[in-house]
Amino acid sequence: MTFNPNADISGNTTRRRGRGAVIAGGGVGVVAILALIIGPMLGVDLSGLVGGVPGGGDQPAATGEDTLADCRTGTDANTRDDCRMAGAEIMLNDYWADHVDGYVKPNMTVVDGQTPTQCGTASNAVGPFYCPPEQGVYIDPTFFQLMQQQFGASAGELAQLYIVGHEWGHHIQNLTGVMDRYPNNGTGPESNSVRTELQADCYAGAWLGDATELTDDNGVRYLQPYTEDQLADAVNAAYTVGDDHIQEQSGFVNPESFTHGTSEQRKYWFANGYKNGLGVCDTFAPGVKL
Repeated sequence: MTFNPNADISGNTTRRRGRGAVIAGGGVGVVAILALIIGPMLGVDLSGLVGGVPGGGDQPAATGEDTLADCRTGTDANTRDDCRMAGAEIMLNDYWADHVDGYVKPNMTVVDGQTPTQCGTASNAVGPFYCPPEQGVYIDPTFFQLMQQQFGASAGELAQLYIVGHEWGHHIQNLTGVMDRYPNNGTGPESNSVRTELQADCYAGAWLGDATELTDDNGVRYLQPYTEDQLADAVNAAYTVGDDHIQEQSGFVNPESFTHGTSEQRKYWFANGYKNGLGVCDTFAPGVKL
């Protein structure tokens, strides 16, 4: 259990979109080629290695949409993955509003099956990602099952919060101009893409380092203190989505194709942010060792 059962998450604005949602209008428009390039850079693209898990990316697309109005308490967040995402949304917005001037909330969407976006199709095979043109975070919770079944991660509750926090980190990079100052310059161990991803890991760690102090409007802390096992699980999730670990599944590791950083780098930058806060998260600083 991660959330305090009586914590209030009823103010979330998380949407559910996909085959199981209530029809609420038309779908997203035609995907631009440029957006298809941007999308995988800001997520974990596993589509070449996996076909998804039941209920996920191997299902037909749909355009229905509804809200997660029934996700109201910490008990809901402890019981349901989609409500856990809704609870994370509230905490992340509270945290970043205190750290970024002029903070603008991203659009948070829980994907049910798969759904079109301006950055390509969102599904569990693509993995969680941030879409800059929409300022949108997309997560199919069945991705966590995929991590468990095919990549050896336990993907428990705190690990799931790390993953959401990482994608929120991309939103912060978009808002603060990091993406404009350090545009995609290709792949490789020193590429802007790798530095962008490692900074997002650090941001996620910094948020989780402070998250147990965040409270709802009634003064109730959203989260309970973490256990050592939960922290180890979050670090393991960072390790599991390293470029080298993912590429090992196909039998060949090519550092020149890296876009996210190695498993050890991802563990380090998450832990660095968790222990030392946002001030250590400038992965673009001259001379910084990744």
